Amino acid sequence: MKESFDQREYGDYQTPPQFASDVCKYIKKYIGSNFDICIEPTCGTGNFVINGMKFFPNARHIAIEINPIYLDTLRKQINNTNFHIELINQDLFKLNFNNLLSNDDYSKNILVYGNLPWVNNSTLSVLNSNNIPQKINFKNLKGIEAITGSSNFDICEYMLLKLIKYFQNSRTTIVMLCKTIVAKNVFEELHRESIGFSFARVLLFDAKDIFNISASSCIFVVQLDCNSLPQNNCSVSNFENPENIIYQFGYLKNKFYSNLSKKIPIIDGKCCFEWRQGIKHDCAKIMELTQMPDGLYNGLREKVNIEETYVYPLIKSSKIKKCLICSTDKRVLVTQKHTNEKTEFIRYLAPLTWKYLNDHMEYFDARKSSIYRNSPEFSMFGIGDYSFSKYKVGISGFYKDPIFSLICSEKPCMMDDTCYFLGFNQYDEAYIVMLILNSRVVQDFIKSVAFLDTKRPYTKKVLSRIDIAKCLTAISYRELLITEKNLLLKPKLTEVMYKNFASLVNYKTEKIKLAI
Repeated sequence: MKESFDQREYGDYQTPPQFASDVCKYIKKYIGSNFDICIEPTCGTGNFVINGMKFFPNARHIAIEINPIYLDTLRKQINNTNFHIELINQDLFKLNFNNLLSNDDYSKNILVYGNLPWVNNSTLSVLNSNNIPQKINFKNLKGIEAITGSSNFDICEYMLLKLIKYFQNSRTTIVMLCKTIVAKNVFEELHRESIGFSFARVLLFDAKDIFNISASSCIFVVQLDCNSLPQNNCSVSNFENPENIIYQFGYLKNKFYSNLSKKIPIIDGKCCFEWRQGIKHDCAKIMELTQMPDGLYNGLREKVNIEETYVYPLIKSSKIKKCLICSTDKRVLVTQKHTNEKTEFIRYLAPLTWKYLNDHMEYFDARKSSIYRNSPEFSMFGIGDYSFSKYKVGISGFYKDPIFSLICSEKPCMMDDTCYFLGFNQYDEAYIVMLILNSRVVQDFIKSVAFLDTKRPYTKKVLSRIDIAKCLTAISYRELLITEKNLLLKPKLTEVMYKNFASLVNYKTEKIKLAI
């Protein structure tokens, strides 16, 4: 066991005593104090459990912690007090609660509370950490999603779901500090797993003030109840004023919305065009180049002398700031036309490029992601025929304001893996889609399904709900002309373009229906 614990590796942000006290005070006032068992699953130095002893003195208190140094600190704090806390030095990933609790205990009033680690599995992989759960596809993701971005989960989320599944058949109240996106994901997972709960609420607090970290954060409260169905909504309040509900998120007609208080537009459905994510290579210093007046330079500031064969224009997420993009000084090496394609042919078709790649082999070997394991040399992901579409309508996954850009260049323009796009081979089709996506109706809709306070509010899952066929019903030709004008574009849209596009959408929609 390590003698010292890295804060970043263990997501270790100790809860200040006063804040832990405020949370316990909230629990007592708004949930109750008649708990038989109180469990803090990652207790740290014990600020939560010590306050729990004060607010819930009649309960049995259990504190679990992987770090023996923290447990020694906690033990010293309680040695000269009347507090009795069962201290367990154990990794929560490996702990079986059935060894701590009897069958009768699960029928009692249980409180599970505290502050789980603030770190995700991709960060732990970069740190070569062993503090990570067994690599399992715990959300049953499909295909490439299971080994790329969609599987990058918070350790807190994994632990919270583990706790919920342990206690799903009991009367357990869970009160946990976490990122807001974790609370949202767990709420969705409760529905997906049909785990009963009588209520759920989110209490927002300032993590910068409490932990000096920049993340949308909350106290997530859920009352498990095996005799109840999963509730359809979760109220959101500020922790300082918990009785004032700001908004609710949850389900309406079996569809999830980030804000149920907004008017839900009628365009929710399934997009007839397929949203794609940009290319992923995890080797920016070598693969991404900048066009300077005297030639190409890589991220090491080396001048790069290679063939144009595998060099393509690149739009990065940070450049999507206007609705039309026709030039960029960024370039990217595209080594494959589809995932797992052999790359040795580059040796013969572009020998300078092959030499350049091999000269920097150590950067490719240093890539941490398992997706490159047993793949051809210099492999990429998120690559396919769609990547070479002549025109793209793309969006940054990061920006809060959803700007959709029409991107075009002489050679197909690539987008990085923080972007999402639709590919087209006809400019008129791409132009109309760009107008539709920037219209007021669509902008209002995606803000009602995306969580704007998360790091990446716009994902493929969110964007795929924009039903273009329904958009054509909800947004008139005249409204698209107004959108075009508001975007300060030169007039291009015509009725003929609009009608031709409507015919294409009807055809694709009918084709999808027949396939289903």
